[in-house]
Amino acid sequence: MGKPTQIRMGGYGPPTTSFSRALQRIGDRLEAEFGDRVDIKYVWNIMDLGYEAQDILWLVEHGLLTLGYQSSSYLTDRVPELGVVDLPFLFGAIADARTAIDGALGQMLAEKIEERAGYRILGFFENGFRHLSNRLRPVRSPSDLAGMRTRVLPSRVQERTFELLGAAPLRMDLTKAIAMIAGGELDAQENPLSNTVTYGVHKFHRFHTLTSHFYISRPIFVHRAAFDAWPGDLQSAMRSAVADAIAFQRDLHVREEEEARAAIAAAGCEIVELTAEERNAFAAAVKPIYAEARRQYGDDALALAGVADP
Repeated sequence: MGKPTQIRMGGYGPPTTSFSRALQRIGDRLEAEFGDRVDIKYVWNIMDLGYEAQDILWLVEHGLLTLGYQSSSYLTDRVPELGVVDLPFLFGAIADARTAIDGALGQMLAEKIEERAGYRILGFFENGFRHLSNRLRPVRSPSDLAGMRTRVLPSRVQERTFELLGAAPLRMDLTKAIAMIAGGELDAQENPLSNTVTYGVHKFHRFHTLTSHFYISRPIFVHRAAFDAWPGDLQSAMRSAVADAIAFQRDLHVREEEEARAAIAAAGCEIVELTAEERNAFAAAVKPIYAEARRQYGDDALALAGVADP
């Protein structure tokens, strides 16, 4: 028998997160099916090794890792079409978002990524709806964000969204953001509640507003040259294992959000739930970005995301 196929999977969170547990599920399934034909190893959190979260992209593209995941926003400078799914208040419910990402929209995004990067895209984990936390005051309207130094993902669409809301957005990697939050250099950040708790942000931010302003997915990408060289049965098994792990991760994510909300409340933080009228005020403030997006991405791309013609 020849040498086993080495598969190194990595991410940027502790082994307890839904993403890490999903990677483990992929590995367990492949080991059960292929035994000694595969050699699977994990790097749960590359930040523990001195890397930034964004480094997962080149670590996989250059083959140092075989498979990883990252929020799609990190690729928007390289793959501009990904900016479509960074648009604010794009999806009204989680079921709508999943249907779009698992359908023609996700297929288009995967194709665009593969055109410009050395990956195969095997699917999308769910990072989910994002909310606002800050150290200064409760936020119930865009005016409450005036001048607030707010970390956003490295996406021009996200940066523009918070400009329209009146904040002072700062695009940066997660690693730097965590350090600046702990040092009091950032006033606010936006993330799913589970990320806010995983990275300890609730220890520094008292105020949390459930805005659900973005829904973000995390593409699961594999080093293309390695994957394409695998035998067909292993390729097929990996795709099947990833599909199973996506369903598993999404179910875990829903529970993680509930547990994170409880942890934020238990830490003595204030949680603001917006009324329909208050949420509409945020959506109205960012409405100009849709005209800008239509000019940049075109009607067809917006239609895939469920945005009606103007």
